[in-house]
This record gives sequence, structure tokens and C-alpha cells, in this order.
Amino acid sequence: MGISKAAAAFLFLFLLSSVKGDILDDYLRTDGVWLLSRNKQFYKTNNEKECAEKCEAERNFICRAFLFTRKKLECLTLAENAKMTVTFSGTDAVLHEKKIYLLQCKRGIGKDYRGMEAKTRRGIPCQKWAEKTPHHPNFTPEKHPNAGLDENYCRNPDGDESGPWCYTTDPATRFDYCNIPDCEDQVTHTAEVPTGDCMQCNGEDYHGEVSRTESGHECQRWDAQEPHMHGFTLKHFPKKDLKMNYCRNPDGELRPWCFTTSPAKRWEYCNIPRCTTHPPVSGLGSQCLSGKGEGYRGRIAITESGNACQHWNTQFPHKHGWIPDRYPCKGLEENYCRNPDGEKRPWCYTINSRVRWEYCAVPHCDGTEQGIADAPVQVPPSEECYRGKGQSYRGTTSITASGKKCQAWNSMFPHRHEKTPDRFPNADLRHNYCRNPDGDNSPWCFTTDPNMTWEYCSLKRCDDPTQEPPPNDPPATTAQSIGLTTRTTSASSEHDCGKVPMQNERACGQYNMCDASPGSWPWHVSLRMSTNVHHCAGTLIHPQWVLTAAQCLQKSTEPSSYRVFLGIQNLNAAEPSLQIQSVQKVLKEPSGADIALLKLRSPVTITDHVKPVCLPETSLMVERNTECFLTAWGKTRGTDTDNRLKDVELPVLENRICNHPAFLNGSVKNHEFCGGFTFGSIGNCEAEVGGPLVCQDKDRFVQYGVTSWGLNCTQPSKPVFVRIPSFVSWIKNVMVAH
Repeated sequence: MGISKAAAAFLFLFLLSSVKGDILDDYLRTDGVWLLSRNKQFYKTNNEKECAEKCEAERNFICRAFLFTRKKLECLTLAENAKMTVTFSGTDAVLHEKKIYLLQCKRGIGKDYRGMEAKTRRGIPCQKWAEKTPHHPNFTPEKHPNAGLDENYCRNPDGDESGPWCYTTDPATRFDYCNIPDCEDQVTHTAEVPTGDCMQCNGEDYHGEVSRTESGHECQRWDAQEPHMHGFTLKHFPKKDLKMNYCRNPDGELRPWCFTTSPAKRWEYCNIPRCTTHPPVSGLGSQCLSGKGEGYRGRIAITESGNACQHWNTQFPHKHGWIPDRYPCKGLEENYCRNPDGEKRPWCYTINSRVRWEYCAVPHCDGTEQGIADAPVQVPPSEECYRGKGQSYRGTTSITASGKKCQAWNSMFPHRHEKTPDRFPNADLRHNYCRNPDGDNSPWCFTTDPNMTWEYCSLKRCDDPTQEPPPNDPPATTAQSIGLTTRTTSASSEHDCGKVPMQNERACGQYNMCDASPGSWPWHVSLRMSTNVHHCAGTLIHPQWVLTAAQCLQKSTEPSSYRVFLGIQNLNAAEPSLQIQSVQKVLKEPSGADIALLKLRSPVTITDHVKPVCLPETSLMVERNTECFLTAWGKTRGTDTDNRLKDVELPVLENRICNHPAFLNGSVKNHEFCGGFTFGSIGNCEAEVGGPLVCQDKDRFVQYGVTSWGLNCTQPSKPVFVRIPSFVSWIKNVMVAH
């Protein structure tokens, strides 16, 4: 119970200062955070001080915090703070919370205590101050408007020498005192909190047994799906200690949380105190790469392709949620490469508006923390020839047959590729040495010549008469500008799914719906009735299968009623890339979800303008901060139709936020999710039934949603999509069976 010594001391010193200083001194500031509050008031102000004055003067409710947006100069006074409701990344927003409402300890007799303790020292829940049962109160919010008598929180409106108290919900006990610790005791307290009962950092390593939320709800077991369905299972998160119904932080939230056993409350944070001791430092502060590099604290600030890193505390050119103040133990200082989210290795957002993030070329530790990356080993002369196809070759030759220098395997410059050390851990892809990770005819490498993607190496076979002579004329293919280079000449459509040319710079702004560049979304199709009038959108997921919404097929169950138009940018234009397919089978999802499959009469011809998107490989949803895009045909909202394909970058939201009463109020089902923003808006945005929401996964796009309802995406938390990861098994089984 309570807060850490350092935090308590910080807040206590501020509260002790009774002199009139800057009005903002009474508030705790957090950049880039938006707070969900039902009770709020909008004002137009010029700066944060004016916004604070609005909070102090608020008469519609008790103002506990305010939000200020720096671009729009908007001020929102709020009845709730971060301890009471949901917070999430707010990009341009600055959150200021009144410190008095964050303090969980009392000074003196606690007359100014405004914490959230709501039970007596004997554990009896408090009666709300505004209610008259079971006890008729003498102290009410109307009689004592400045005493903080909101909800059922412990208070001291009469200056009782024994400290904060409350009326109880026990008819036999009119009132009792609350067990509120003294701030002075917390500041000078030296005893350590038992391990496991407190949390370090953001509580990601918390293994305690707290199983109630901060408002008193009992936690739902992690292995249960009632009353709330979710994806946080031990199978999918084997290292997150999801035992029983204990509070945990498996997804990098601000602090431990849990789903609750109340059908009306999906989830809530848990009230777990911070440990008074510092976290262990073993493995931290490393200047080289060990494991996934989560402990890397070096000063490399450039990606493996040469892009400079964006500062973690800025939101330009890429908006994100990895804000240093919110994640104090992740080492997010300056613009140094880090791994705050358990990625494969350290990464950063880049200052290149076209490249959201990339991995960094951090050298590997060689046995010790001070090791040098992959020091070359001494090899015998016999290793300078290869046997068979050279898959066992471990020499140090790094020159191609035509004399070109090899590109390092962990580099993406000048050629982006998939043959990386983490994908081929047994192929010894060290430095730029010639290797054969994919079973080609002989060792090869990518070259440092931008015009020559790859070439066989200048190596001879070892003296082995049973082997065929090496190839004489190595091919030299030029890389296609598709984001990542592949060396496979006969790859199936499954492996080529979701790959598109490099996206052109969007002319109408990051979060506005505008014309898509030609060929940028080659899986987006037009579903039409026999009249050839555009009816719904759909997505090509296989050369012979289209995914759409079930509601698009309500007019007819006959396959002959539908036709699919592919490869076009304009609904009404006769484009050379157009392909038209009739439908052979119509299959709706059997449980009634708004998702359906169409089998085409024959496979489409795969071109740059007609290509399938990838399906998710697991039942898990896309991770936070991934770039996702909504595409739709026709008009942008509020403008005349021009029938061209549109796109817009659209953040994905967790159902914990979608179903908040201020937004979609519980109407989003467990097999659905919503997207968009919870504040601000997307300009001229309208989604379309059956269309896709795709998210970028390295060099490919993966479809995570089928647009279902809430099509006005200028509104918060809209549109709503069917969650494809929940139906991947059904989709694949149907395609195999039919």
C-alpha cells in the first residue's frame, strides 16, 4: 500500500510548499498521454497555464486533471485522473494531474487527503457521501463542497484528530477510521517491501499475488474466457507468468492489470506499490548485443540501412507510444537504439517519413559484455574451398566471382533482403563472408554494388572427383524495388503475398484519407452484382479466394449473382490491368460472424496490380504501434464521389478502449475490434463494408480485419472490424475442403 519512498518524497515536498508559485507546480505533467474521461469540458486557451486556471475554476465537477493539445490549443478539464480511468498514447497531448489527487498518504490529520482509499481499517466498504443509506450523513457534498466528498473515498471533513474516516456500508457501524499511511512515515521508512508484493519499473516482472483491481474488482483467471474473451493465455505468453488470477503486465502496459469478473468492467489496473529498492542491474548497461538486446544501453543511433533514429521523446515524423516518462526503465534516452518491447534486437523509429522503424546494427557480445562482434576465426587453407554445394563452408572469402565486395548479412544496404542471421541461425551468416544459407549451387553473397543484387563467390571446389564442376556463368539479377529482395525464382503466391512496390509519399497528410497510389493495394477488389454495379469491397487472399463481409451476400446466395473486379484503381475506368472473375462458391462463417469467402471460378493471374494479401500466422492480434491502413472505394466523406481507391493510416485499438461508455459502450464483440482515434479525427474518412484493414509486418502486409460497421471513421473508435486472427483456422479449412 502506498507509493515508493522516492515518489512519496517528491510529491510530499511539492505539497509542503505553501507559497504561491507557478500554478503548474500543483500538477504532475506527462507528455504524449491521453486520458479517457466521461466528465470533461472543452475550452480554447493559449497555453497550459490558462488551461490550469480553467481547471481551478471548474464548477461542473471536481477537476482532477486537464489535457492540453499543443497544435489545436484545446483545453479539456477532466473529472478523472490516470488512477481512475484508461490512459493511452495521445501524441500531441500533455496531461496535467493534480498532485493532491495522486497522493495515497496523509499529511498530519489528513484534512487535505484526496486519495482513493474507500474502505475502513477493518475492511468494511465505505458508504458514498451523497447517499443516505444505510446511514443518514451529517457531512455531504452539498454542505461541504470543498472537502472532496466524492464517491465513497475516505476523507476528514470535520478535522478529526484521528484522521480520515467514512460512513460504512454496515448498518451496525455508522462510521469508522481508514488506514491511511502518513506521508512522513513513507518518506523516512527504511524497511524493504517484501519481494513479489511490489513492482519495479512498469511491473513487467511482477510475480506477486495481488488479484484485485484498484477499485476492488476481483480479477478473472487468465485461463478463463468468461465473462471476457481475450488472447492473453499461457500458451501465447509462456514467459509472462499468467497464473491463477494474479495481476500481471504481459503487454507492456503502464503497470500490472487484469480482466475483471464483472461483465460491466472488462479490465482495470491493479494498485501495486513500487518497490523501495532498485531493480537488479545484471545484464543492463551493455554496450553490445546480448540475447535480444533488451539490456543494450550503448549510443548507436542509426539503423542498419543508414537511417538516423528519431528521438524517443518526439512524435515526428512518426507518432508512437514509447514515451520515456511512461517507461522509465527502458533506457529511452536521446535517439539511441533500444529494444523496449522484446523485438528480435534493438531498433528505433527513423527520421525518414517513409520508414517508420528499423533494426539497428548493434555488434554482438563475444562471451563477455566487452566482447567485439563476431570476431573472424582462423580457418585452415582447406576451408577456402567448398564441398558439395558449400552449405558447410565457413571460410572468410568475401569477394564475388566478378570481383565485387560482399554486403554484410545483417545489413540492408544497398540491398534489402531476408537472408539475415536471425532467420538462418545455423548458416553462420557472420560479417560479409560468402555462405550458402538456402541450398543454392555454391556459396554466394549480396554485393555492395547497387546494380548487382547478388552473385556467386570466387571460390573453388575442394578436390573431390565425385562432385560436379561449379557453375560457370553466375546469374546477376537486379533487385526489384519491392521493399525486400528475394532470391527465389519460383516462389509460390503464398510466399509472395502482401508484397508491394515502395509506397509513394502521401500528399494529403498522414491521418487523412486520400487517393491511393497505383498498385499500392493489389489485393483490394470490387464485388459486384450481375448488373456490374459496385456493391461491396473484398480482399484477395489467394489466387482463387476472396474474403469479404457476410452482409455483402444478403441479396443472393447464388454464386452466379456475383462477379469480382480486380486490378483497378478507378471503379468506372477500363484499365489495362483489369481482371474480371465469376464466383464458383459462396461460404459464410457458420457462427454468424460478419465474414465470408468467395471461391473464384479460376485462379487470377498474379501481376503487380493483382496480388493476394497475407493472412495472420497466429491467433494473436497485431502488436501496438504497428502501421495499419484502411482502404476503401469511392468518395471521401462530405465530398462528391470520384470512384477512386482511397487509403488512410489507421491505428488499432484494444477492446478495453473501444467498449468504454464514452465510445462504443460495450457494442464491440469479442471477435471484433475497432480502429481510429479516441480524440481528434481523421479528415474526410469513410470506410466500406467488406474492405480490409492491413498492417505492415516487415516487408509484407497482413490483413487483420474485415470492415463490418461504424463506417464513419471521422468519429472516435470507428470503424469496427471482424477480427481475422479469430477465424484463420476456419478460412484455411474452407479453402482446403473446397
